[in-house]
Amino acid sequence: MMNSQKYSDLIKSKAKKFGFQDCGISKADFLEDDARFLEEYLEKGYHGEMQYMENHFDKRLDPRQLVEGSKSVISLSYNYFPEEKIETLDNFKISKYAYGEDYHDVIKELLREMVSELKEEIGDFQCRVFTDSAPIMERSWGSRSGIGWIGKNANLITKNKGSFFFLAEIICDLELEQDAPATDHCGTCTRCIDACPTNAIVDAKIINGSQCISYATIELKNEIPESFSEKMEDWMFGCDICQDVCPWNRFSLPHQQPRFAPNGFLKTHRKKEWKELSQDLFSEIFRKSPVKRTKFSGLKRNIGFLE
Repeated sequence: MMNSQKYSDLIKSKAKKFGFQDCGISKADFLEDDARFLEEYLEKGYHGEMQYMENHFDKRLDPRQLVEGSKSVISLSYNYFPEEKIETLDNFKISKYAYGEDYHDVIKELLREMVSELKEEIGDFQCRVFTDSAPIMERSWGSRSGIGWIGKNANLITKNKGSFFFLAEIICDLELEQDAPATDHCGTCTRCIDACPTNAIVDAKIINGSQCISYATIELKNEIPESFSEKMEDWMFGCDICQDVCPWNRFSLPHQQPRFAPNGFLKTHRKKEWKELSQDLFSEIFRKSPVKRTKFSGLKRNIGFLE
């Protein structure tokens, strides 16, 4: 039988093989500090119309309620920083994470293949895989496992790779060697806070979601409030401003995932073409994209608000 350190080493080796940027491990336990934070966040209404954040409060804080008998949370990151940026001149903007195929599909496929190989070498074990797909405090687990620290823009940041990466988890019943939590390296920098055009960063690490451009263009189902007028900076889906200005992202390197490359339409379309977008073309362009979440009506609403 392998000991916990050998299991951990094997898992990290497999993570690297499957293209994950970083892999850290923490004990599956109750997130006591996050309980107070989440309660206050919801009480202040910072989640806006994201009512789902009010659901499964206990599950969000305790992974043992998601996977019975779980002992470890394996946190992973997957780079999505693009080599080729989409032209912004005379164009509406789209978040870098949505350039290519839906990350939920891409990363879950990788996680399932990785777990399958681990079970061949370790033997059977109980687990579930996640990537932004369940009530999990992903950034808290990433910080606990040493992948990075939660920055003032509430994104997980690493010193040598920045913050343009997806987070994923394998919650399992294996006894594994734990990693040390990450330390904070934001210092006195306030570039993300200063750059946010809607003042959505109300305090270090706290985002008023109802004031965030990403929320307005993706999560919000009703009309965009007039308070966003003249502040959207041509973002039609998502927003990268608080990451683009972060000094640590000068270390971001291009991803190596072909499925995250932008399709031809994103490279050639400009404002004129986006304004003339039809339902059929939307379905063709964004069939496998995260942008399909906002639906054709939502994207047209966003574009109309920007005109």
